[in-house]
Amino acid sequence: MSTASSRQDLIERAAAAFPDEVVTHAPVRVLDLPGGAGRFALVTLDNGFDHTKPTTFGPRGLANIDAALDQVAELAASGAIVAAGVTGKPFIFAVGADLKAVAAAESAELARATGKQGHDVFRRLGELPVRTFAFVNGAAMGGGVEIALHCTYRTVSSGVPAFSLPEVFLGLVPGWGGTQLLPRLIGPDKAVTVILDNPLSQNRQLKAKQVYELGIADAIFEPADFLEESLAWAAAVVKGEIVVERRTYDEAEWTAALERGKQIADSRVHGATPAPYLALELIGKARTASRDEGFDAEDDALADRIMSEELRSGVYSFNLVQKRAKRPVGAPDKSLAKPVTKVGVVGAGLMASQLATLFVQRLAVPVVLTDIDQERVDKGVKYVHEQLDFQALKGRLNSDKLNRLKALVTGSLTKDAFADADFVIEAVFEEMSVKQQVFAEVEAVVRPDCVLATNTSSLSVTEMASKLEHPERVVGFHFFNPVAVLPLLEVVRAEKTDDATLATAFVVGKNLKKNCVLVKDAPAFVVNRILTRFMGVVNQVLDEGTPVETADRALDPLGLPMSPFELLELVGPAVGLHVAETLHASFPDRFPVSENVRRLVEAHKRGIYQWVDGVRVVDPELETLFEVGDRPSTPEQVLARAVEALAEEIDLMLAEGVVAAAEDIDLCMILGAGWPFHLGGITPYLDRSGVSEKVAGHRFLAKGVASLP
Repeated sequence: MSTASSRQDLIERAAAAFPDEVVTHAPVRVLDLPGGAGRFALVTLDNGFDHTKPTTFGPRGLANIDAALDQVAELAASGAIVAAGVTGKPFIFAVGADLKAVAAAESAELARATGKQGHDVFRRLGELPVRTFAFVNGAAMGGGVEIALHCTYRTVSSGVPAFSLPEVFLGLVPGWGGTQLLPRLIGPDKAVTVILDNPLSQNRQLKAKQVYELGIADAIFEPADFLEESLAWAAAVVKGEIVVERRTYDEAEWTAALERGKQIADSRVHGATPAPYLALELIGKARTASRDEGFDAEDDALADRIMSEELRSGVYSFNLVQKRAKRPVGAPDKSLAKPVTKVGVVGAGLMASQLATLFVQRLAVPVVLTDIDQERVDKGVKYVHEQLDFQALKGRLNSDKLNRLKALVTGSLTKDAFADADFVIEAVFEEMSVKQQVFAEVEAVVRPDCVLATNTSSLSVTEMASKLEHPERVVGFHFFNPVAVLPLLEVVRAEKTDDATLATAFVVGKNLKKNCVLVKDAPAFVVNRILTRFMGVVNQVLDEGTPVETADRALDPLGLPMSPFELLELVGPAVGLHVAETLHASFPDRFPVSENVRRLVEAHKRGIYQWVDGVRVVDPELETLFEVGDRPSTPEQVLARAVEALAEEIDLMLAEGVVAAAEDIDLCMILGAGWPFHLGGITPYLDRSGVSEKVAGHRFLAKGVASLP
């Protein structure tokens, strides 16, 4: 069998393995360029659905693009066109390979064929006898960016909200030309930012202006007449009226970029996943490799990653965030939700002020804050106004909307201001008696149908509501700090919370643009319970005599976004101690309270470390402040104890019904704690490392769900 027929056989097998592909079509139109520049063949990528189902590339879709480029090649060979281009359907350019097709590959041979097919099709855009243009009219990710890179020139609509090469975030590498073409186009340093730094920064997206400023796009136009302006610009290029200069990059620039990339990978994943290092290796190859050599190397790397456990966990994570998070398990029918036309916030401290900012921005309804004195109230209102001003400075609010939102935010010393509120949330000190008193005061003035929400991070919502006349309208509404950034919202159903209250909470959460997960009213709910359990192990080994750096860096193989003691500094030792004490009261055998953390709190320390001349060092005062034993552990022992504790706790949480399934625990850890996609949250890692079966006696997920079949 010839190489071509063998490759075609693999493509057909890949298509057969993915019968549910949403097929992208690629109709060709021939247009007249303005100013008599000549005829232009435009390929439009379109899967036949609106923007809510973005265009992706599977085996049949790639075959359609290949057939379209056959037409374009014939037109070019006959002299019927002077240039060609590709664009997308309204609001969407293309968002890359269909991850279902990627996950359907059951062998390295099929996986490599996936990479090869993309290369064979896309490279034609860079090898036609006429100049080619990508008109990026909407969201572009992964293969969508790469098909544009294969073109000679690119324009971008200023309305494009998201542009990225997110593969490393998922445990993949850009495998259809991205690692070879982008460094040569914009330079290796900027390519490292796009291919490594952004994906490893919680999959940060580029906006259209950044795409242009980086040099990925050669021109930027407004959305209203984007296609017309792009065609006019293409005509000017064809006629020689516009000349786009490309520069080359010297060896020193390549060396510095690769060194920076290595530092980024080490600091973010600590060697826990090969993907960023493979991507960096491919970027380095782009300096000297021929097109064939570079694309072959991408095919090999892509095949390796597709047949890896990390990629399967990454796809699982992606599906959790894109699907499960948008349809929360256990949420009542939204038709039961009550309308929310005014919101009350009890407290005017930092957390309460963040909540007030979020509510007024997203709901655009009156928001009133209360606190115990006028100075605090004024400070809270001022904070919200300053945040709104900041949004206006960034161009996210025009002056009219800014003034309207500011006018909606008020303060009051009395809770009578809540009399006509539909939703009141408290964010006061984490003390049960304080919260019970607050709710009693609020219940005395609000309407009987007003929902009362608590932002508690660990206390019992049931107990909080137990002394109220209407405990059924109380719900947990646990945000994560910083409120504006972290997308998770734990919605806590107490023993008497009714469906209308719960439905209202879910609708409000969605309108706040948060991802809601239903959790049972159990100590510390999900994220804080898991974080406190593994922090308890780290604190314990420190107390036993393990050196600080050993205890702190032992979990590096998990590739977590921050080390345990960095996390302790972020949340604050006092908060960490409070949550540990709450859990210790419920589960004393599994949640010890570290006396050394208590000493940190009593000494008013911010954490374990200090910064001296820009260098992080262990606070020297800890030597006299801490009391430690003489039983140090090795990093391997610390990691083993930590992951076994996690497996035990997760198994118990599932048995208690804290969430509906292991998938919800993973979703919470990804969205609320920033745990890596390549871990799949946590349970896929525990499964593939054998820890689940060792500790719990079973896997948390069926084989093939977040792992190789």
